[in-house]
Amino acid sequence: MSDTVEFDLDAYLGRIGWNGERRADLATLRGVHLAHSWAVPFENLDPVSGRAPSLELGDLMAKLVHGRRGGYCYEHNTLFRHALEALGFRVTTLAARVVLGADRPASRPRTHMTLLVHVPGEPQPYLADVGFGAIGALLEPVPLQTDTEYRGAGRRHRLVHVPHHGPLELWMLQTHDGKGWEQQYAFTLDPFEEPDYEVFNWHVGTNPRSPFTQSRYVQRVTADRHLLLHGNLLTETLADGTVGERQVADEDVERLLTEEFGIAV
Repeated sequence: MSDTVEFDLDAYLGRIGWNGERRADLATLRGVHLAHSWAVPFENLDPVSGRAPSLELGDLMAKLVHGRRGGYCYEHNTLFRHALEALGFRVTTLAARVVLGADRPASRPRTHMTLLVHVPGEPQPYLADVGFGAIGALLEPVPLQTDTEYRGAGRRHRLVHVPHHGPLELWMLQTHDGKGWEQQYAFTLDPFEEPDYEVFNWHVGTNPRSPFTQSRYVQRVTADRHLLLHGNLLTETLADGTVGERQVADEDVERLLTEEFGIAV
């Protein structure tokens, strides 16, 4: 993946609606993270159509910024990494095992991209992730610190260490669903590079066994609700925990994507 196109910070910040300070501090990191999470939807419309999306910077800008589309984790977090670096942050890219719904971390491959952001003046780096397509996703970054609960934009998270057989500490991101702590994904701090994500992206975006090639999965987060279209099932979860579901007819999907998810189909 070669970055032959210069990152357009003005266009990106306009896309997410950020008018705050442009500096490498914690307030900016939190603000831009939340603005991205609210503005750019999560979607797998390319993989479910039979093609892996491009991770080239120019293609990401054309699709997610200028094209008013969304994407999945590699697209979101690659774009977000460029934005953070343009703002002056130092970013390490990590790979995680999604363990949501799994019995143990080792049962899932490392296929999720997440970010470790080094904030000038802060004693520890922050876990940042604008590309996790689940209701337990981070809306604001959390410091890399164990056994402390953090509340951000109405969601509760914590990081814990879990035992495993490797030489590096295994971190687990958990979210509180109102009943208890639920595991989201596990990761170590060894860095991954752009060619690694090219392999992951090709596998996740083209393998017929991948969940992202089997069924439509579109997510939109706002200040007062979480909206999910999985196949033709639309689920709306309000800030107070109220959940509503309905089936969407095939002929109504395109209109729904445009009007409710803000996706230019």
